[in-house]
Amino acid sequence: MSTYDEGHTVAGWTGTAIATVGSCVLGLGVCTTSVLVVAGGIVVLAVAVLVTWVLHLAGWGKPPGVRPVGEWRMGVRDRSARAGHPECVGCRLAGRGQRAVRVGGTAIAAEVVGAAPERV
Repeated sequence: MSTYDEGHTVAGWTGTAIATVGSCVLGLGVCTTSVLVVAGGIVVLAVAVLVTWVLHLAGWGKPPGVRPVGEWRMGVRDRSARAGHPECVGCRLAGRGQRAVRVGGTAIAAEVVGAAPERV
């Protein structure tokens, strides 16, 4: 086993497999000069991004950074995904995790989405 957390997750492998198929379709479209096949390849690549994102939000991805060694296996589900991961762009796009809240022209980081900032 590697000494690093390389992020081998269900979300990562599923997205990579779909993206590989999309890249092959896109390459086939370029070789055959078919705009329709190129567009199909681009659609499959977009589906790969969306599937990976949805699986990450469902807990089959990994948070940013290195996980504990016990969670490196492929089938380990991330139970903290529902609340959102700090510094995770995918979680922020879904409205999870930390968010800056404007109060009087100053940005204040709220702990979790939905948490009200303290009134001063």
